[in-house]
Amino acid sequence: MRILFITHSFNSLAQRLYCELSALGHEISIEFDIADEVNEEAVALFKPDLIVAPFLKRAIPESIWAKHVCLVVHPGIVGDRGPSALDWAIQLGETMWGVTVLQAEAEMDAGPVWASAVFPLRQAMKSSIYRNEVTEAAVQAVRLAVERFASGNFVPQRVAGQTHALMKQADRAINWQTDSTASILARLHAADGFPGVADRLFGQPCHLFDAWPEASLKGEPGSLIGRRGTAICRATRDGAVWIGHVKAAGGIKLPATLALPMALELPELPLADYWKSSAATWQEISYEEAGGVGFLSFEFYNGAMSTAQCQRLTEAFKWAETRPTKVIVLRGGSDFWSNGVHLNTIEAAESPADESWANINAIDDLAEAILCCKRQCTVASLAGNAGAGGCFLARAADYVWVRDGVMLNPHYKNMGNLYGSEFWTYLLPPRVGDDGAKAIMRHRLPMTAKESVKLGFYDACLPGPGFAVDVARRAAELAAAPDFAAQLAAKQAKRAADEATKPLAAYRAEELQEMKRNFYGFDPSYHVARYHFVSRSLNSWTPRHLARHRDLDWKIPQ
Repeated sequence: MRILFITHSFNSLAQRLYCELSALGHEISIEFDIADEVNEEAVALFKPDLIVAPFLKRAIPESIWAKHVCLVVHPGIVGDRGPSALDWAIQLGETMWGVTVLQAEAEMDAGPVWASAVFPLRQAMKSSIYRNEVTEAAVQAVRLAVERFASGNFVPQRVAGQTHALMKQADRAINWQTDSTASILARLHAADGFPGVADRLFGQPCHLFDAWPEASLKGEPGSLIGRRGTAICRATRDGAVWIGHVKAAGGIKLPATLALPMALELPELPLADYWKSSAATWQEISYEEAGGVGFLSFEFYNGAMSTAQCQRLTEAFKWAETRPTKVIVLRGGSDFWSNGVHLNTIEAAESPADESWANINAIDDLAEAILCCKRQCTVASLAGNAGAGGCFLARAADYVWVRDGVMLNPHYKNMGNLYGSEFWTYLLPPRVGDDGAKAIMRHRLPMTAKESVKLGFYDACLPGPGFAVDVARRAAELAAAPDFAAQLAAKQAKRAADEATKPLAAYRAEELQEMKRNFYGFDPSYHVARYHFVSRSLNSWTPRHLARHRDLDWKIPQ
């Protein structure tokens, strides 16, 4: 069928549904929900059999839903209505939640139900639940709804519902003197991603994001106990929480000590063992060992890696190389492996061009350290999504194992035609060929884990359930392999041969020469695109690689 997506943005859920439905043979075109007239024009051009709305912030107009079946993805259980469904569920401590696919009508979220799916609601940030449980449930429900629509004999059922109002900041407000740690975490988790919780720090209004529990530190309720790296620790009635990111009034979301420089005057609260995994505290980088394998995790918010984070991770990786292990697994974080350079810290810098240059060099240093590791085999274990430079940073490892369901965006051009680095010109062509490399870099569309393996870009796609256990088992088997020494010797020989043919320094210099044009050259596209990205500017048009119906040569198949 021809299926038109009308969506606020091409977010991770919309990307996943795009890939899933395309794989089933449907022809998908996308229109950003900019204005009713634009949507009406998209419908007239594409003449869809079905309209799907993966992510909306306003109602579909009657001029469309009265003439076409429009399936809306609502992140709530059957009968739930309202624009803050997931926020309320998290803040109120619901234990089960779900996704409902319903037909658009005059009243939002009140149309007949085409399909639904439920899941246990864990205690976690809204953004994490949305990228994982909500997305998986939405895939299940949308596929069923599309199948039912295609059958032509399914009758959707109306259900009674309860409408929750838009959650406002008054509903999210924290009383640091009387609220419990659990209550405060629930409020911060329910607001994570957007809009954050309005509060005050150092007497300044701001919004709080990226909250983590603290198991042992305590203080006067509401007081700031100290900092660790870029996060700050604030006392509650019965404990404390860490705040990783803050949006100061009139600013952009940034690591807490960067958003509020006065926080640097707080006492530093270092971990007793810098890399060792610690229970219930804020820790960006952690390390543990089992069965001859070292596991290096890096939980960077939204997958963005600043200059300082890249430098710390490079230091941690080089330390891990000194350990008596045979395999190093780079685990990334639970939601993201890496999305490359940190666009927000770049935007906030005195010279964004200089900070871009520092950041890309720092991530290249990390990639080079992984590529040049001689004592261990390396594995990139992608349990979460990856994008741009993060996709190629992972490929610097000897093996890349990716969880089924992970979304990849292995291209740079959507960010103002960036050329890209992380040694992609060295890593990509041997895997997919020169033509394949050009296609991936030009494509600008998301890639599934399965597709990455099919193309030869990554090595294995492992089932979602039990992914971490499967990775640990495979890594232990690799470390215990009878021919491990031979594998390691072959790896070293190949790296030496490649270096003799063309040094890594040459690949890096060529890539960075192109990046220097992006950062310092006449064309400001990168700086403009970065500004709109970090400022969350509203879309003014749909990119042509998404809106296929707007191609000049597009025709309705006969």
